Amino acid sequence: MGNVTLLAGLLLPWLAGMTALVLLQGRRPFSAPGEIAWIVGAGYLVGAFVLTLWMRLLSTADVAFSALSIGAPLLAATALAGYFAWRRAGAELREAVRAVGRAAISPPGLDGNALLAWRALLAWTGLRFLLLGAAVAWQPLYPWDAWTQWATKARVWFELGRIVPFTGADAWFAADGGTYFDAAPGNPPTMPLLQVWACIALGRWDDALMNWPWWQMAVALAAAVYGAMRAHELPPLAALVVAFFVASLPLANAHVALAGYPDLPLAAYYTCAVLASLRWIATRDLRDAALAVVLAGACTQITSAGLAWAATLVPGAIVALLPARGLKIATAGLAAILFLLAVLAQTSPTFLGYRLHLDFDPAWSVLVESYFLLGSWNLLWFGALAVILLSWRELASPSLSPLTTVVAAGAILLFVFVAFPATRTLVGEQMTLNRATLHFAPLLIVFAALAFRAFALRWAATRPDTGASAI
Repeated sequence: MGNVTLLAGLLLPWLAGMTALVLLQGRRPFSAPGEIAWIVGAGYLVGAFVLTLWMRLLSTADVAFSALSIGAPLLAATALAGYFAWRRAGAELREAVRAVGRAAISPPGLDGNALLAWRALLAWTGLRFLLLGAAVAWQPLYPWDAWTQWATKARVWFELGRIVPFTGADAWFAADGGTYFDAAPGNPPTMPLLQVWACIALGRWDDALMNWPWWQMAVALAAAVYGAMRAHELPPLAALVVAFFVASLPLANAHVALAGYPDLPLAAYYTCAVLASLRWIATRDLRDAALAVVLAGACTQITSAGLAWAATLVPGAIVALLPARGLKIATAGLAAILFLLAVLAQTSPTFLGYRLHLDFDPAWSVLVESYFLLGSWNLLWFGALAVILLSWRELASPSLSPLTTVVAAGAILLFVFVAFPATRTLVGEQMTLNRATLHFAPLLIVFAALAFRAFALRWAATRPDTGASAI
């Protein structure tokens, strides 16, 4: 019975988020390429975040956590929203879902070897997620940060039925053990609350089964990326390849199988926040803008570094809102940040009593080894550099420049984390190089795919007889 209620509990936020997106659907029809996949992927991220906000509200109101207090209102709201969504677009949605089912077996326009490749890659992706799911079910909570920074909160909040604050060592000693202490008391509560909800749905504490949300994040990210790539007019097989690259990142898979760290969830929310921003740029629909804001806001509640990553969306928004001079403004802003970093690395000014010096200590050998020699990223960095060299003319084009500036801002932030180790402490994180990179890697794959498509279209325009227009 516990496994049944666990399944229901895990599906509830997914269903709630999808229903909300259906109800607030923008201008794109449900039958548009990739729309159902986008709703499935982004829907889970929205639903999971809303679930944790609801749990925080209950705790503030001093209402004890339980399946009834958490699940019943969310289920009722989902049912009510589903009723209105079905009245609004039931027939269209039903036909769109049927079309997706048919296309999953035989996408239009694919035959022969292309159809065989589609089915093989789809099966391979499904098998990968099946094996990752088995690892989640069987692997107890892995040590280090998952033990000392995150699951500590989940265990206490599950047992007490509410959120209680954690303190640092000094406050814990001063209170003679009268407070709760772990290695990162200031971490946001989102991921521990998802673990708490999984255990409440299960009916007991289980440090393996509570980690299913990490698997759900990985599946949702892959679905959202596929949907976004189809919306950007990539053919089905090409979009599936991009989604597979995202789903098969070795380090991302490790963060599912050894769940408990916040880095994969942050990567999922950050990537989908950028993709939602691109939807808004294309449609100028306030509902798409609202979705981007919600997902970016969720980044700040996943981990303390999420605020810095969410801030990288600002240059893209500037470019989109000011098409005439936005790119120059964003470029000047990013250049100013680099100049400020160089100044702080060479000087030691003080401001309000704080010493504003950054030690420039890049571990270039470690970076090169990690990115280009080891297996954490497959061939991501080779491919990204090759695509940038091929498509450099298109990077500043009106269609690609907003994404280019976001990626440039993200690359600068990643450089800051790598070159100035103290910055990781400033944002409250002790991230390794690879963990910081995981936040950025799925977006880099998306960027490389869209940049290569832009290059391919230009190439096809100059050589119309080569057949490259099918790319």
